Amino acid sequence: MSDAWNPILRDKLAETAQEQKIPLHEGVYVALRGPSFETPAEIRMLQKLGGDAVGMSSVPDCIIARHCGLRVVGCSCITNMGEGLSDEKLSHEHTLENAKRGAVNFEKLVAAFVKHL
Repeated sequence: MSDAWNPILRDKLAETAQEQKIPLHEGVYVALRGPSFETPAEIRMLQKLGGDAVGMSSVPDCIIARHCGLRVVGCSCITNMGEGLSDEKLSHEHTLENAKRGAVNFEKLVAAFVKHL
């Protein structure tokens, strides 16, 4: 699964984000089964393994798409710090609130990116 996210599409997404003046960070995205918030111990383990962000579906979706021969690029709206990394109280409501906050830029980025394709 080296280059799981297609390098050409990654470059195009980064270029689009820069054009739209939308911050875009890159890192190692890891997946756990969920659906739950990770424990502080799981967050520490994932950090030690090199993970920068964690989710549930993007990684398995990418693996399936690659298995089907598709070129894949991923982009996630990070909605919270991992448990134990901040004083924030994590909840589903908190996640939905932050997702709503990020939706405008996220939708703008995806729409502009698709136009570039």
